[in-house]
Amino acid sequence: MTPAHPETVRTLLIERAVHVAAPLEVTFAAVLAEVGPESQMPDGTAFPFVLEAWPGGRWYRDLGRGAGHFWGHVQVIKPPTLLEICGPMFMSYPAMNFIQYRLAEAGGGTSLKITHRAMGLIPTEHAQGVQSGWDHGLKRIAEIALRSVPSARSR
Repeated sequence: MTPAHPETVRTLLIERAVHVAAPLEVTFAAVLAEVGPESQMPDGTAFPFVLEAWPGGRWYRDLGRGAGHFWGHVQVIKPPTLLEICGPMFMSYPAMNFIQYRLAEAGGGTSLKITHRAMGLIPTEHAQGVQSGWDHGLKRIAEIALRSVPSARSR
């Protein structure tokens, strides 16, 4: 029997880097905010998550009344320089994701590098769409961090 929609196991590798004009600790807090309660869609729609910021902690979207979406577990957390999460993320099909946020002091601010690796039955449109999703996420992290920097607010 041939499946109606044959699928192929794919891999995905996305790497992004940005300089954030905020201290390391402030930028790490902004990462936690963006993957947590301050997350939002590119159109500005709130998309809040719960991140239990400890090893083994869950990362999920709580819709209330026992409903929601599980996105992953914290694999490694070493504030303020490293956060790693593994799990299905938004993929409601057989797939596994690994996300790494690596931060370091650089140039009077913070160097933030994101690596997203995935493998599974990933549809082409998801593999393409996630690219712009990470660009949006990095932009949001920088915006959140800059709100906490007094000199940035006075510019």
